[in-house]
Amino acid sequence: MSRGGARAVSGPPPDPRSLRSTKATDKGGWRTLPAEGRPGPAPEWPLTTPADRELDLWEDLWAKPQAVVWEDMGQELEVALFVRTLAEAERADARVDVKKMVRSYLDSLGLSVAGMNRNRWKIAPPVEDEQPAGPVPQTVTRRPSARDRLKVVPSGEGS
Repeated sequence: MSRGGARAVSGPPPDPRSLRSTKATDKGGWRTLPAEGRPGPAPEWPLTTPADRELDLWEDLWAKPQAVVWEDMGQELEVALFVRTLAEAERADARVDVKKMVRSYLDSLGLSVAGMNRNRWKIAPPVEDEQPAGPVPQTVTRRPSARDRLKVVPSGEGS
C-alpha cells in the first residue's frame, strides 16, 4: 500500500463558484449541460447481445444530461461497460469488487456529484414555462409554535 503524496482524486473537488476554479486552467472551464438531457434515441448497443435490464439502463442513461458529453467524446463503449457492470452489481450475489467498479464508473462518467465536479460539469437550471393560468396562490399563514402556546403569568399570583 502506498503512503503519503498526492493522489489522482485527492483533495476537495473543484467548486464552480470559486474564483480559482473558474480560471481557465489546463482542464478548461466548467461545462453546462442541458437540464432536459440528451435529445434523440440512444446509440446502438456496442457489446454482445444485451439483457433486457441492460437495454433499459442503456436507454435511461442516454437520456441524461451527461450523455451530451459522452456522445461528443464517443464514449459509447465506456457507457455500455458501465451498464453491463451495473446490471451485474444489482444481483443479490454480486461480488464487492464489481460494486466498487460501479462506483468508479459513476465518478468517471459524471453520474455522481463528485464525478460532476471533477469533470467540471454542471447542469443548467430547468427552463420554466410561462406563469400557469389560474388563481394566484395565497400567502401561507404561520403555524403556531410551542412558544405561542405558553401563557404569561404575572409575578406574585397563584401562591
